[in-house]
Amino acid sequence: MKIQKAKRHQVKLRIGLSGASGFGKSYSSLLLAFGITNDWSKIAIIDTENNSASLYSHLGDYNVLSLIDPYNPERYIQAIETCESAGMEVIIIDSISHEWNGKGGCLEIHEQLGGRFQDWAKVSPRHQSFIDKILQSKCHVITSVRRKTDYSMDSDMSGKTKVIKHGTKEETRTGFEYELTVNFELVNDNHLAKASKDRTGLFMNKPEFVINAATGKKLMRWCNEGISINDAKAEISACSSIEKLKEIYEKYDSLKTETHPLIIKRKEELDLVKSQVIEEKEIVNQKSINK
Repeated sequence: MKIQKAKRHQVKLRIGLSGASGFGKSYSSLLLAFGITNDWSKIAIIDTENNSASLYSHLGDYNVLSLIDPYNPERYIQAIETCESAGMEVIIIDSISHEWNGKGGCLEIHEQLGGRFQDWAKVSPRHQSFIDKILQSKCHVITSVRRKTDYSMDSDMSGKTKVIKHGTKEETRTGFEYELTVNFELVNDNHLAKASKDRTGLFMNKPEFVINAATGKKLMRWCNEGISINDAKAEISACSSIEKLKEIYEKYDSLKTETHPLIIKRKEELDLVKSQVIEEKEIVNQKSINK
């Protein structure tokens, strides 16, 4: 066991986006993810929405993992682990609603067991394992959640009456948003968002806005607050072994974009020194043999 000072760069973002169909959850998630990592190739989207993730392929070369039914918790966990093994930095799960009320999801599992209250004792641990996998992932995770759709008759500024679509209750188990760093609710089909939960203090009680890459960058600045790239550079420069370089790379996980080229350069320097030492030893050994 080891006690150490808490550092914000050790935190991985857990972001939620919820909204009715057509409010822009997938598109907003992708822009948000790009702002976080600044590298489309390090983004993976677990797509349960009939390949809708591929509709935005013009944005960049992100990765798609298509997940079909049954949508049980274990299949979601496997999908997350697949993305982690592939070296992704941001995982988008679009959406988690299927894990709860989709075909083969928790509600259907409960019903198949008999639908009794005591049957939740078998279902809840499986659902919690899925939640734990999101919370414990080594990647930043963005989850989207469907909201049930409702309609109302409202008047616009010109006085004309029109039908307005609203999102109501989230289609997942109650309480999920309390596990998140930030939960954004998309409030209309103009993609306007507001924060319903915000541990960062960046968005709560602020005017509605459109999520874009700048939103992700703002969240990463919050993560990196207090972490100096100069400290990382100094440690890399003073490093004397490949194993130590690996430790530094993981230590400054949120600064990988900046530290990666420095790590590579220092590794090349250490490899050169190592080869020179080996060469000198061979020369000494050869001289010894010749004598």
